[in-house]
Amino acid sequence: MEPFRVHILGCGSALPTLRHFPSAQIVECRGKLFMVDCGEGTQIQLRHCRVRFTKISAVFISHLHGDHCLGLPGMLSTFGLLGRTARISVYAPTGLEPVLKAQMSLVCPGLEYEIDFHAIDTTRQATIYEDRSLSVSTIPLDHRVECCGFLFREKTGLAHIRRDMADFYGVPVSQYNNIKAGADWTAPDGSIVEHSRLTTPPDQPRSYAYCCDTRYMPSLHKLLKGVDTLYHDSTYGDDNIMRAEKYYHSTARQAAQVALDAGAKQLILGHYSSRYEDEEVLLKEAQEVFENSRLSQEMAVFDV
Repeated sequence: MEPFRVHILGCGSALPTLRHFPSAQIVECRGKLFMVDCGEGTQIQLRHCRVRFTKISAVFISHLHGDHCLGLPGMLSTFGLLGRTARISVYAPTGLEPVLKAQMSLVCPGLEYEIDFHAIDTTRQATIYEDRSLSVSTIPLDHRVECCGFLFREKTGLAHIRRDMADFYGVPVSQYNNIKAGADWTAPDGSIVEHSRLTTPPDQPRSYAYCCDTRYMPSLHKLLKGVDTLYHDSTYGDDNIMRAEKYYHSTARQAAQVALDAGAKQLILGHYSSRYEDEEVLLKEAQEVFENSRLSQEMAVFDV
């Protein structure tokens, strides 16, 4: 299977600490790189994780709190300094567009590449990006400002050639792609070899959901059914459940409940409050509900 990974660049919350960077991550899928949120220091973290700046084709911003978007102007400026010419798409709430345009025209006029801004409606689920192998949809969330998550979902790929059968029937390599796509093979003697005899089924499509920041939403799992990997707001532990409610965040236990209800295979905890010097307490609370819960950390890489 082709790689489908999540690279954690930052998993802290709004108050800076010496242990965590603000929210940012790279979703790597079938050779494409997408950025999700872009807090301060993101481009430094990109250097640390050795992701190639030039390969990032789109940025998805969940909401307009500073710890999720203040790193974007600096990163886009760096792209220009590196001589980028390929256009980049930015998907974000409407309010970011005039601010971003003003910042870019002030601090780095004359960019040699285009920034395509796509305003997103955070109140509804909709497909906002699509290519031959992947789609990205919004996930409405419940935060103090308009906010959404993002669901990355692979499309069903092609079947796999059975080399033993292809060799047995003398199928030339030049016909493999046609057979993968569903064509039968006509042998030199005129007999028909059915596609199903020459292939095995395609890989099961994988999916990744990013849900940060949000208050606990009991019905959220309905939008996430069967997701393979879920990254969910886990700002607080049980000791701060009232604070989570007040500031529209979730506890690790609540994140685990969403993962359990959604039938997820893996839960990644993140967006930690600076109150916690050791997030193991959050992991323990989450695992009491959903065993396959994991802590995110800067430079961690998770296979979807």
